[in-house]
Amino acid sequence: MGIGDDFIFLVFSSYTSYPELNTQATRRGRTSMMRLPPSAGDETIDDPAVERQYSSSATTKPCFRTTTRRRSGVGVVIATLVFLALLVGTKWIHLDASAAFYSFLPATGVSSFSRSGSASRRTRSSTTPPILIPFSCGNDTSTPTTLCRASPSAPSASSSSQKRKQYSPGVPPPWCPDYFRYIHADLEPWRATGITREVLESAQPHAEFRLVVVSGRAYVETYRPSFQTRDVFTQWGVLQLLARYPGRVPDVDIMFSSWDVPEPPMHPPDYYPDKSAMPPLFRYCKDEKVDLAILWPDWSFWGWPEVNVRPWGPIMEEFVRENARLRWPDREPYAFWKGNPVVAWARQELMKCNNDSATGKEWNARLFTQDWDNATRNGFKDSNLANQCRYRYKIYVQGRSWSVSEKYILACDSPMLVIDTTFRDFFSRGLVAGKHYWPIDPANKCSAIKSAVDWGNAHPAQARRIGEEGSGFARHEMDMEYVYEYMLHVLTRYAALLRYRPTVPEKAVELCPESMACTAQGRDREFMMESRERYVARYEPCTLPPPFTAEDTREMAAKEEDVRSKVAKMEGR
Repeated sequence: MGIGDDFIFLVFSSYTSYPELNTQATRRGRTSMMRLPPSAGDETIDDPAVERQYSSSATTKPCFRTTTRRRSGVGVVIATLVFLALLVGTKWIHLDASAAFYSFLPATGVSSFSRSGSASRRTRSSTTPPILIPFSCGNDTSTPTTLCRASPSAPSASSSSQKRKQYSPGVPPPWCPDYFRYIHADLEPWRATGITREVLESAQPHAEFRLVVVSGRAYVETYRPSFQTRDVFTQWGVLQLLARYPGRVPDVDIMFSSWDVPEPPMHPPDYYPDKSAMPPLFRYCKDEKVDLAILWPDWSFWGWPEVNVRPWGPIMEEFVRENARLRWPDREPYAFWKGNPVVAWARQELMKCNNDSATGKEWNARLFTQDWDNATRNGFKDSNLANQCRYRYKIYVQGRSWSVSEKYILACDSPMLVIDTTFRDFFSRGLVAGKHYWPIDPANKCSAIKSAVDWGNAHPAQARRIGEEGSGFARHEMDMEYVYEYMLHVLTRYAALLRYRPTVPEKAVELCPESMACTAQGRDREFMMESRERYVARYEPCTLPPPFTAEDTREMAAKEEDVRSKVAKMEGR
């Protein structure tokens, strides 16, 4: 199996901007709009830590006040305040992204999305000296067990925490990207009752492994094999999180399913009328119509050795270079997809949209079958993902459930044409139809693809903007720093729901970076070393935004429907 065999999805949503916090958006070099916590009438926050977090943010003085104090003269202060008040009053700050959201649609005259759709960006430089994460493979007599006990995976929590606090004293971290807000929804079924050991262990029939963190050390009990090395690189990612944030990851006890869909299947409406009794299961994706699952970044962020896909950080650099080398106007003016069509009916149907010169059918699509056996034999010479950016449009189609290919398709600077599906992964819930991608109706996929390509070729500036917004999301809102921060927030909120103290299972084995990487061979070890964290995080993680309110949800649904109705009108439906 390969890129075309495992499947992910995106949710159609919009960003809710909060102009009252826009003035805080430039903290530590970040530039996006911030979000306010919900009002008392919108949402109740039960977590005392979250309440303190929001209250401290609310009392933080706006950046413009700090700036004006450095200027002399009352007139300058008053003029600045009046100018900013006029900007907010006229909603000028709100509209910075509205053109990108709707410019590709006819008869625009529509108000901007309420969500900014852009993550604040972190300044990479700091005067704080980096803290190196120790790593050593020992000597020839070392065993995995002795490697873990002999080499701590990171400096002590006290010293690293002190260094982090010195990075930006008195300034709370900026808000995380909006897709972090779905963490609340993933954990909502257990919010009122919490998670008991009995409920947790009821997930064992659906899990491949159980992962426990106790006092900053990781232990794994394996129940059944995972496909390829999904479990290995998922666990490797957790170890990197522990090393990156020493002393910050709470004690947790999780069950993990590494398959596309749980086996056997588990659907709350059928088997769990009481959602709080639903086994909490960590997964890569879910069908939000029927599934309750806690979403987690897939293994390929740290590498997929079986198909020679490098870790996300290094491969993203390849995409940046390829996008600069082959500009969008010079690419082939068609929609491209390459993968294994056998694994899913949706993909078999997509292949019918291929160009057929014999019958005179031209759907503007260039579709190719990926032969992974042949690719393996020739050393993946023709399977470089960055080299597939030579088309102006890229198609995303689901497989059995979800596909890790989506993030690579998104990174190409080419508009992503998404054939609608109900499966979602952790980051795709932040993608906005009409801004980051073009929605394709599965019932009319061939004509819809042709229409999208025809429109994009006739409106190159707008089409390029959609492609650049999508690749910008991939580079900035889901870079590895945010991936780790997402993981940290999930585990922190999840740990608060546990109604028991996690302990190491009797049959569990301790894991550490040395025990995994030093004993690995070939491409497995290469990718582990390439994705290994070298330094402790030098700043506090971003601030987890509050849950979506009912009003947010209604607004997002209305914006999505508006985009889709305009696309349908363009297609003559």
